[in-house]
Amino acid sequence: MTAVAGDSAGAGLELPGDGAAVTRLGSGGPWEALYGYCRVVRAGRLAITAGCTSTVDGRVAHVGDAAAQTAQAIRIGLDALAEVGAEPADVVRTRMYVTDRIYADEVGRAHNAVFGSVRPVATMVVVAGLIDPDHLVEVELEAWLGDR
Repeated sequence: MTAVAGDSAGAGLELPGDGAAVTRLGSGGPWEALYGYCRVVRAGRLAITAGCTSTVDGRVAHVGDAAAQTAQAIRIGLDALAEVGAEPADVVRTRMYVTDRIYADEVGRAHNAVFGSVRPVATMVVVAGLIDPDHLVEVELEAWLGDR
């Protein structure tokens, strides 16, 4: 992960009981600089990932396998959260976007394999499509770091 231009203390954000320091890290993924976002933002005690897919080294991994794509996307998100000090147990919310409801069970079970003991709140939504037609799922993770 690399720091992204625009990092600043506060950035106009006021979080209760926190100095509101904001850290933005990019992964170097193919769309981050082009579309103006970063992989993970930590704002005080809250850490949030951008949508994570199974894109590895600019290519879609696990084409046609929704469960494997979910596991890969979650791993990418957890790796990004780790860069700002969060652990899997800190994840309090997940969002899963699937391109067809037939993938819901596979995606849900892959989610459970990682978060079954954590039990964050979760949303799964069927969408018309994702940025690459080979993507079957995209996930977002949010973590609360408490006093860290």
